[in-house]
Amino acid sequence: MERSRVNITVGIFVILGIVALGYLSIRLGQISFLSGRGYIVTVDFPSVGGLKAGSTVEIAGVEIGRVQSIGLADYQARVTLRVQEGIKLQEDSIASIKTKGLIGEKYVRISPGGSDKLIGPNGKIREVEAPVDFEELLSKYIFGKV
Repeated sequence: MERSRVNITVGIFVILGIVALGYLSIRLGQISFLSGRGYIVTVDFPSVGGLKAGSTVEIAGVEIGRVQSIGLADYQARVTLRVQEGIKLQEDSIASIKTKGLIGEKYVRISPGGSDKLIGPNGKIREVEAPVDFEELLSKYIFGKV
């Protein structure tokens, strides 16, 4: 009787531990089961400079979406963004690839425009700002190729 009670207690703790690990892996991994929500916008960059699928998309430091995929189109990097529903992007918005901190992760920052025309689903952001290549800047500084 006492042994079965201990087994049941241990079993409950094991199940709670598995549930807690599952919750933490979803929460820390930022996996979203609602990834189908929102709308798609594409951006063509001359280089993505280390940007990866799953990176955040931000306006004014607030996350508004995620990078869904990165591919090659006409010798440029085509970045597909999934933007949250309710976020309206102006036609003259500017997309740029930035780094959080000095050597942090890359993300896409969108600077809103002033146009009255909006980018619809499956639209494209035409204005881009290329990412800063720190290796190139460092080599210019070291070797004096300014």
